[in-house]
Amino acid sequence: MPRAETARPRLTKVGLALLGGLMFMASSMGAASCPDPRRAVYLTFDTGHMGVAPLIAEILSKHDVRVTFFAAHERTQTGDGSLGSAWADWWKARAAEGHAFGTHTHDHAYWVADLPQSQAPQRFRIRPSAGPQQGQFLQWTAAQYCEELHRASRRLQQLTGQTPLPLFRAPGGKTSASLIQVAQSCGYQHVGWSAAGFLGDELPSESYPNSRLLEQALRQIGAGDVLVAHLGIWSRKDPWAPAVLEPLIVGLKRRGLCFATLRDHPQYRSWLDTHGGIVLSQRLQGGS
Repeated sequence: MPRAETARPRLTKVGLALLGGLMFMASSMGAASCPDPRRAVYLTFDTGHMGVAPLIAEILSKHDVRVTFFAAHERTQTGDGSLGSAWADWWKARAAEGHAFGTHTHDHAYWVADLPQSQAPQRFRIRPSAGPQQGQFLQWTAAQYCEELHRASRRLQQLTGQTPLPLFRAPGGKTSASLIQVAQSCGYQHVGWSAAGFLGDELPSESYPNSRLLEQALRQIGAGDVLVAHLGIWSRKDPWAPAVLEPLIVGLKRRGLCFATLRDHPQYRSWLDTHGGIVLSQRLQGGS
């Protein structure tokens, strides 16, 4: 006789939201923290061609450093894009290590301009650098931009098993007051970087060799700074990562600084408290 199937409980939308909130809180508690938060710096990585991603992960693990990744589905040297199935194990492993995640727009969509306010609803000129509309100049409504933020967050949730932070970084850091206001309306606070935290991995290595970028970073970075680098830049001939990453980590620690994720950044704490976990999980599940 065939064995009777055991009834499986089904998670409701509310149940999924609660589960997402618990995972959000658990990931926060499991992450390494600075002995002295007043000495924290916040290293962040945006996606790229992913060629150096395994080496970056190795160095972060070796030095017990937690960072925040802002992810878009970009073209990669190998695999089916930075948020593709080929990189699923890599993202899952980073989540297990206690790193944090935020959306970088799904198709790495650059804000170009606000369109005239006479057009309702608010529209933006957008140029994706990935995806099926790569390189095209598009007109997006606020709802379309919000969905683009949600798409990357949903994919990160699938890959990592945890709810991403309710934070985003616009590609190139390009924004307007209207764009930031729209993103906030759908649950995301924008994160740029400190002046000293621009690590220069996008610059041509002929004019900005790794030795120069390292010396500058070690001299200028201070407590509270948000640092930005990438998981691979196509145009740089002498890759910044991982060559500069390890001596930078060692040098900053030697100066008494420590590394934390944006979960712990005082500038975003109140936003995370009111928009993280259950609230963002509800949005990603299609709730209000």
